Amino acid sequence: MVTLPPHSHRAVAESFGTDPARYDRTRAAYPEPVLDRLVGHDVLDVGCGTGIVARQLLERGRAVLGVEPDRRMAEFASGTGVAVEVATFEEWEPAGRVFDAVVSGTAWHWIEPVAGARKAALVLRPGGVLSPFGHVYELPEAVASVLASEFRRLLPDSPIVPRTSMLDAYEGLYVRAADGIRAAGGFGEPEIWRHDWERSCTRAELLDMIPTSGGLTMLPPSDVDSSLAAVGAVTGDTVTLRYSTWGLTAVRSGNQT
Repeated sequence: MVTLPPHSHRAVAESFGTDPARYDRTRAAYPEPVLDRLVGHDVLDVGCGTGIVARQLLERGRAVLGVEPDRRMAEFASGTGVAVEVATFEEWEPAGRVFDAVVSGTAWHWIEPVAGARKAALVLRPGGVLSPFGHVYELPEAVASVLASEFRRLLPDSPIVPRTSMLDAYEGLYVRAADGIRAAGGFGEPEIWRHDWERSCTRAELLDMIPTSGGLTMLPPSDVDSSLAAVGAVTGDTVTLRYSTWGLTAVRSGNQT
């Protein structure tokens, strides 16, 4: 069986705006060591969603413009003070604007890797940096097993299936992104990196976050509720989630592609 890359699953990619307020309150912000890697003043945030990354960068004094294909997510981000334009990155029109950095928080895998890298090269100043990155977290074994069973039952064609060991899972996304950058040209050699950390939450907070996962966002409420009941039955009062934030850094060369 041929597994299609994530960017081919457009229905999943554009399903996260079902409940943007829930997405925004439950999805983890980015740790300071990850933000410290992001350089430049003028930043383009690709797939900005509800503006989680953009707001963190604005708090650091950066100038940020978001690009987001889901109008519902874009409207939420705009309501929190983020400047957003609604478009897929591949089709977005920069209108001559250039940036010091192009970032993408847990969204670059929804973009065709070569086309995305070419667009990034177009809008970056020489010496500017392309920095996509994204979270992956590891559920306790019992929770992951139950949630995986629910995914197989309700979403047999989903490109995302929870596994007991998830922390290494996103490496392949950034290997693919690096290959796209090499194929597009206009950048130095991409550097893939990883930052490990932990986040504690209550059972209620975990059950609030799980429905924002790709695939579950497309299910009717009754199916989501039945899945959450199954997960809640094996979840303790508090849970410590192990996270890995994977990313890459590629510097724009001085030559135009």
